[in-house]
Amino acid sequence: DVLVVAAGKPKMILGDMVKPGAVVIDVGIHRQTDGALCGDVDYESVSRVASAISPVPGGVGPMTIAMLLMNTIEASEQQIKHENRHA
Repeated sequence: DVLVVAAGKPKMILGDMVKPGAVVIDVGIHRQTDGALCGDVDYESVSRVASAISPVPGGVGPMTIAMLLMNTIEASEQQIKHENRHA
């Protein structure tokens, strides 16, 4: 099983909520009061039951940025094609 978490709440997903052996991808990022970063997953408790877990920071952030840039380029190309058809 794969669990992708984008809940928008720091450390919302706890270890007892995750199926043992699941792969957990934490998309969230939050700054705690002490300045440290954390995700939507409670890394300590979930890492005890998951077979793999993406860290925060250092996880999916770079891929998120790359996909946003790719989508921006694709939207620009489609806009140019649309404008050329109606010029």
